[in-house]
Amino acid sequence: MTPVELSRTVLRAVRRAVDDGELDVVVPGRADVGPPGLGGCGDYASNVALRLARPAGQPPLRVAEILRQYLVRTDGISDVVVTGPGFLNISLLGTEAALVREILRCGPRYGHADRPTGQLVQLHAPHELRAVVVMDAVARILRSQGALVRTSCAGRPEPAWTDILGVQVDAHGTPDADARPVPAPPAPPVPAAPPTDPTPLGRDATRWALLHPAPHDRPRLTADHLVQRESNPLFRVRYAHARTRALTRNAADLGFHAEPGDPHPRPQPHSRGTAAAVQHTGAQQAAVQQAAIQETAVQETAVQETAVQETAVQETAVHDTTALRHALADHPRILQTAAAHHAPDRLARHLVTVADAVLPFLVTVLPRGAEKPSAAHCARLALAEAAGAVLAGGLTLLGIDAPEHL
Repeated sequence: MTPVELSRTVLRAVRRAVDDGELDVVVPGRADVGPPGLGGCGDYASNVALRLARPAGQPPLRVAEILRQYLVRTDGISDVVVTGPGFLNISLLGTEAALVREILRCGPRYGHADRPTGQLVQLHAPHELRAVVVMDAVARILRSQGALVRTSCAGRPEPAWTDILGVQVDAHGTPDADARPVPAPPAPPVPAAPPTDPTPLGRDATRWALLHPAPHDRPRLTADHLVQRESNPLFRVRYAHARTRALTRNAADLGFHAEPGDPHPRPQPHSRGTAAAVQHTGAQQAAVQQAAIQETAVQETAVQETAVQETAVQETAVHDTTALRHALADHPRILQTAAAHHAPDRLARHLVTVADAVLPFLVTVLPRGAEKPSAAHCARLALAEAAGAVLAGGLTLLGIDAPEHL
């Protein structure tokens, strides 16, 4: 269940409470869900009870408890806990595996609309480099959400904008009456580049430099976007994608493949070998018993040390995958928001969030040393491939290449 689906589930719970006479409120248009805050628990949290308390004329805790009764009976929800003044903390069944399976099914099109919505959007941009690139990215994102988009520019686009930066404009000149303008940024515009080469940065770095900053920020067309270091957000995003592809190739060489499941299973207790019963008498029996006691003590110490190490690794993996899972699950909402607000910068910053969440996790995917591939490794590989699909899809919508090797 994605955050969008969970939001609809929460709204259905509100609607059922209203229909049953438990609440006397107007059902809101949406219910916000997100990662639990400080003191929260579960997979997601919602403040809908706090929003409805005043209109309902009841304390937030009472509203939360009413909604909790409806939510816990919903398929896919394992538990709902009310915390703080009235936050609903929701735990889902099979959250991670189901999410990964859905992303792998959709591939880079995860978060796209299933079918055209019939919405027609006409975009018009001034004859200015950044405005035209932003319009091109907005059109790509709108189309991913099922809209039919037509773009136009005040003047004929420079050949370099179309040939090098990959901008696609349907028409130029005076816009139609119902065209929605893409305004130029308030900062001084990026000067039009020569027809042969709009910038020495090339297509990918130039588009990122123009799309990543917020509309009110001035873009920096500098060589910093070409540096292959962690300080460069574009490098982190593309490197994270390339690493996920490399892991798939390496896993194939080791003889295992991606399979959604639990990437951080609990450590299993180590079995102790049982020696065959041997009859001993006198001093021989005492010596055997003493040796067995010493061996047992050594085994217990080794088991405890191994359990501590496995628990530490597991806790790190749980933390990393939780952050990553929330970022991946939020991708459809980010696309919808970017489309609604004509804000490709929101998608660009989200891709940085996904990359920063997946990079620390990637070191846990492949077996180490003499370790054999297990179901956990298959699940971790599936999660890594899901992150790679989201990064590839997002970069494509921004008009930027997602390399297999970097």
